[in-house]
Amino acid sequence: MFLLVLPMAWASASPFQPVESIRAAAVAAVGGEGEASLDPALRMPACGKPLQARQSTATTVEVSCPDGWRLYVPVRQRRSQQVVVLARGVAAGETLTADALATAQRDASRLAGATLSDPAQALGQVARRTLVAGSVLGAGDLASPRIVRRGDQVALVSRRGGVEVRVAGRALGDAGVDERVSVENLSSRRILQGRVAPGGDVLVAP
Repeated sequence: MFLLVLPMAWASASPFQPVESIRAAAVAAVGGEGEASLDPALRMPACGKPLQARQSTATTVEVSCPDGWRLYVPVRQRRSQQVVVLARGVAAGETLTADALATAQRDASRLAGATLSDPAQALGQVARRTLVAGSVLGAGDLASPRIVRRGDQVALVSRRGGVEVRVAGRALGDAGVDERVSVENLSSRRILQGRVAPGGDVLVAP
């Protein structure tokens, strides 16, 4: 249990307990790393003794006055997490270099989606859209380097068993390794979907 010693002026200046003193007791009960939600208009009788506070649930702290009242205060705890952020702004389609990447600590509860924790995860990747300096990078912000561009002539490769067939094709979009792309078979004029191989070939179903 956590005991908060309040200045005597707080207890004597008003018939009501200062809301900030209740908030401080609740936050202190979770190690000072959190935010307590309290209505500024809250009116609890002034407590003549130090407030007591203890964590009741993962999101609630019980703050009480030994003279009689008890209050359950919602508290959102902050958990710091290392994330990859942009040291400078980047344009859509730009390949990320080391000078564009940094790490920072952020409140995990405020992070949306899967974020990157190591700059190596972003190095050499391509920004899907324009991003400003300070942006927290997630996997959805990046794409593999474009090794196939719209209009490129590519080899369409079809494999079945031990037999491999290669025909000429044309890419109808941009794509990186292991990404899917629409291609046109230049012999049959059929439009197919394929997966880009590391060497730039496009693997299609037989």
